[in-house]
Amino acid sequence: MDTASTYDDPAPVRGPVSRAPRALATEAVHAGRDDLARQGLHAPPIDLSTTYPSYDSRAEAARIDAFAADGADPVGPPVYGRLGNPTVARFETALARLEGTGSAVAFASGMAALTAVLLARAATGLRHVVAVRPLYGCSDHLLTAGLLGTEVTWTDPAGISDALRPDTGLVVVESPANPTLAELDLRAVAHACGTVPLLADNTFATPVLQRPAELGARLVLHSATKYLGGHGDVLGGVVACDEEFAGQLRKIRFATGSVLHPLAGYLLLRGLATLPVRVRAASATAAELARRLTTDPRVARVHYPRLGGAMIAFEVYDDPHEVVSRVRLITPAVSLGSVDTLIQHPASISHRVVDEGDRHSAGVSDRLLRLSVGLEDADDLWADLDWALGDV
Repeated sequence: MDTASTYDDPAPVRGPVSRAPRALATEAVHAGRDDLARQGLHAPPIDLSTTYPSYDSRAEAARIDAFAADGADPVGPPVYGRLGNPTVARFETALARLEGTGSAVAFASGMAALTAVLLARAATGLRHVVAVRPLYGCSDHLLTAGLLGTEVTWTDPAGISDALRPDTGLVVVESPANPTLAELDLRAVAHACGTVPLLADNTFATPVLQRPAELGARLVLHSATKYLGGHGDVLGGVVACDEEFAGQLRKIRFATGSVLHPLAGYLLLRGLATLPVRVRAASATAAELARRLTTDPRVARVHYPRLGGAMIAFEVYDDPHEVVSRVRLITPAVSLGSVDTLIQHPASISHRVVDEGDRHSAGVSDRLLRLSVGLEDADDLWADLDWALGDV
């Protein structure tokens, strides 16, 4: 998508009514902060309260009953930290606007967010999930192990419609996928889902490069730990969706306690302000590194999505463990989306919990390395990679 273009401002989770369309970069800076000037504030405040005083217990009871009915945010002042938090609400408002959805619900981690979606569907008796590999390794494991009482059918994109059953509650995809960066035609996938909700993990692309809700996905999942936070110092997850589904997710979050801490909400809101700048800068460097890797005789294959982005996967002829051990500027660590560049060996770490045969069939070879490109100079990063790749 053209990230510089304007788009309609969807109904926010909380805050002012709709306004004239604003560019993504502008929305990233201002969404969730629209009320600050009226309060005489510039930076969003951090509300660390776990509970809030109320002298009208009858009104509190009515608000709790209303929340239990549909999961809508309680009208009026906050009640309890597990029901919602004003700082976290600002992040939810901003992310919903960036993804073009009516609402968003934040959680303690990306896996907590996915768990809430699965529990919400299972609560309606729809325990069957259709999924396309590859997915993030822990997402794959959660589905395959049936830890939440779900049953999964793995298929390729062409087989989605045939895999649907009367008890199918969800279709799960990730594009670009972790770690191979395989891309799906999300519009075609959404069409194949029919009336079954499509959940698209948009962690790698972010709304800067792709907005799955515009392509037919009902649910957009982020490990907010990654690009949304962007500095490797906060854990979080979020699901952008319509308000009806958001209500279901809020009830699950309240019952399970998988809430996002207010300080994490503050850091994530701050991260969104620089998200477009960070993603575009890191993507430009990644494209240059992918170009150099593609012509390097020490590299067997390079995976870089047509969509672009700051992630690269490449397969080496040498022992990948030796490559990881030789980096000096690049950090050998799990996770991604930080301002510094990270490298890891998926078969050993992020996708270790996936059965070896399933890993290989999904294109996750034992010689594959995943590089999350940060904001360093391209030549400095290349010098480190050149050294780490060793002699021809």
